[in-house]
Amino acid sequence: MSEQASGTKPSLFQRMLNRVEKVCNKLPAPGVLFLILFVITAVLSLVLSLAGVSVIQPATGVASPVRNFFSREGLYWFLGNMIPNFTSFPPLGIVLVMTMAVGICEESGLIETLLRRKMKGISSGLLPYAVAFIGIIGNLASDTAGIIVPPMAGLLYLAAGRHPIAGMICGYAGVQAGFSANLMISGTDGLLSSITQKAVDSFLGAGVVTVDIACNWYFMAASTLLGTVVIGLACDRLVDRHFGPYAAPEGIHAQEEKPFTDRDRKALRWAGISTLLFFGLVAAATIWGPLGIIVGQEDAGTRGFVGSYLLKNLVTVLTFFFAIPGIVYGLVSGSIKGAGGLYQAMCRILGRMGSYLAFCFFCAQFQQLFSWTRIDILLAVSGANLLKGTGFSGFELIVVFILFSGFINIFISSASAKWAILAPVFIPMLLMAGGYHPAMTQIFYRIGDSATNAFTPVMPYLWVMLKSAQDMFDPDVRIGTFSSRLLPVGLIMLFAWIAFLGVWMLLGLPVGPGVLVHLPGYGG
Repeated sequence: MSEQASGTKPSLFQRMLNRVEKVCNKLPAPGVLFLILFVITAVLSLVLSLAGVSVIQPATGVASPVRNFFSREGLYWFLGNMIPNFTSFPPLGIVLVMTMAVGICEESGLIETLLRRKMKGISSGLLPYAVAFIGIIGNLASDTAGIIVPPMAGLLYLAAGRHPIAGMICGYAGVQAGFSANLMISGTDGLLSSITQKAVDSFLGAGVVTVDIACNWYFMAASTLLGTVVIGLACDRLVDRHFGPYAAPEGIHAQEEKPFTDRDRKALRWAGISTLLFFGLVAAATIWGPLGIIVGQEDAGTRGFVGSYLLKNLVTVLTFFFAIPGIVYGLVSGSIKGAGGLYQAMCRILGRMGSYLAFCFFCAQFQQLFSWTRIDILLAVSGANLLKGTGFSGFELIVVFILFSGFINIFISSASAKWAILAPVFIPMLLMAGGYHPAMTQIFYRIGDSATNAFTPVMPYLWVMLKSAQDMFDPDVRIGTFSSRLLPVGLIMLFAWIAFLGVWMLLGLPVGPGVLVHLPGYGG
């Protein structure tokens, strides 16, 4: 499978990655891992609380003590929130619903037919770049892309004669390392710009500077092309070379080539028609109907794409996008026998999610405890204060801030939660130190926050990908295989993005409509 198997002596770099893989493979099962992290966080909260440690909230300036889990307040919190922590865990519902929708396409045979009949001629050399691009623009659907893209990429690689695990890594790297980039304005732009605007209003006063949803559009659209090339090249040269020809291991039954019958052709045609009809319905409901209304503007009837009910509920729309053609194909081809057969298929799909549910329970408890104790804020604010005390200025300060954002991201995966903490600190700091427009500071943060997404172990979708890989391609694959190969891809993307930013700033190009590197009147 690897270079060692081919008789080639591995390089120092490969030996380092192999060591990372071995270490990560010794990690316990994901549920046990997050249980251990929960206990560590609980004990740390006790120590910090007894030491009287408090954290000043950047947005309010109010000092808040670290909360002690081993206290009456902590006991009440845990007893009252253990179940809500689990049921409100953001990835839980998304993963279950999208897995069921995509699983219907798999159970019906639609995915197999598409891959074997429509994608046989795909260029193997261009595949990593195509997968990276799809992963990057997939963030338009937010977290859903982290569920859909990796397994699909694995199947595409398999159809092209490449190793499917390498395809999953490439797809995941595109989704996560390139998370902030997109050719279009996404929900992430709106979420982060709203936090930025609040921090600007708090520092300069309301209405002095406007930071709108398109403030990073030009730079992030260009970054999409950068990420496609960098992630695609890194996966092609570093990841794929680790894997040799794929042979389905014991327990994974490679599907034999089936004859493409007239009934299959008819089913595929009707699946395509159903997809076009669904697209037409969604388009009509967006252009003329209720899906195009901006949330909160129902009475005024204000229409638009950004902030519309379509974009706000895109996960639900995507669920039907996958489920409808899968159901139609299954019914027409005979692979799904009526409503009863569809129900049994859904039960089989969800029956494979037991280990994921156990993982979600423990991961949710850890993440909520980390937030409730205020250790997450303490970590972010302490790092920010340390950065402010370094005395750095100019581009070196920007680089250090990007690296700091990436480091914090390894422990706190939520982009909005971290930016809500860091924006009130760094927007004024960088505005006064270098006259940087608040939208530029937002870009600095987004670069660091995105690149390290690829390999942080607290990202739930890393473990979702592992489970998918074990079910679909290799039951013996471990987390170390993914972590060790994603680490260099994420780091390469990080430093390439920093270099790209430096060139962009040197040329003085606008990063969005009417948004320059420096804010007029504040230096630069």
